[in-house]
Amino acid sequence: MTSTDLTTDAPVFIPDPASPYQGDIARYWDREARPVNLRLGDVDGLYHHHYGIGDVDHAALGDAHDSEYEKRLIAELHRLESAQAEVLLDHLGSIGRDDTLVDAGCGRGGSMVMAHQRFGCTVEGVTLSAKQAEFGNRRAHELGIGDHVRARVCNMLDTPFETGQAAGSWNNESSMYVDLDDLFAEHSRVLRTGGRYVTITGCWNPRYGQPSKWVSQINAHFECNIHSRREYLKAMADNRLVPQTIIDLTAATLPYWELRATSSLVTGIEEAFINSYKDGSFQYLLIAADRV
Repeated sequence: MTSTDLTTDAPVFIPDPASPYQGDIARYWDREARPVNLRLGDVDGLYHHHYGIGDVDHAALGDAHDSEYEKRLIAELHRLESAQAEVLLDHLGSIGRDDTLVDAGCGRGGSMVMAHQRFGCTVEGVTLSAKQAEFGNRRAHELGIGDHVRARVCNMLDTPFETGQAAGSWNNESSMYVDLDDLFAEHSRVLRTGGRYVTITGCWNPRYGQPSKWVSQINAHFECNIHSRREYLKAMADNRLVPQTIIDLTAATLPYWELRATSSLVTGIEEAFINSYKDGSFQYLLIAADRV
């Protein structure tokens, strides 16, 4: 992490119920301003906080010595990140215009905008970061969808939504900041019976034995606590979420990381992701589960 990754210190609003750790995370994301998140979002106005999947379009990249190559590389990374969000939305099932979706850990709101554009429904996002919520709401209003897409500052373990309000909900690379039993209990409460929960997440592989040194580096970099695949499945089962689909996206995300490692937007964590995916200690999974 470089000094340009974070903005200067300023008072940070921390929503209740607030633990010291959640205060740390609120401050972390309030001050985050990594070019890799902002410059990719500038491509088309969809600002993501997750990684990409799919094959790299080398024809679109063109000659690496061309003066426009870096611009095309940034656009390609962004395309892969949007492709990841599309895959998540694919697994939400049948969503109607009158339905409500919940994005737990919504970041700057790129996936919420995509969900509304696809389904025409209401999308509610929650984040610990007041700056992220402000950014996401501003973008929604700029797009003329502020009545349907809203980010609010609250704890994803204690949301203001009514029991059974949501037809679908998701965590896109945000579940490593919370206790999984608490998280899935809240999703189970908010989802209607038959509603669909989807997560895309990195998790350490129990077959490796313990979290590898690469996984430990990722935890330290993002101040998070990566869970194992086994922990996800157990916590879902304990909270009336029955997996319908489990997809290993590890091979699909490697091209994104290998391309990102060649860009001007490197953050220093690329090697840990690439090595942990290759040695089998880290997996990138999609899990879609129904509320029963």
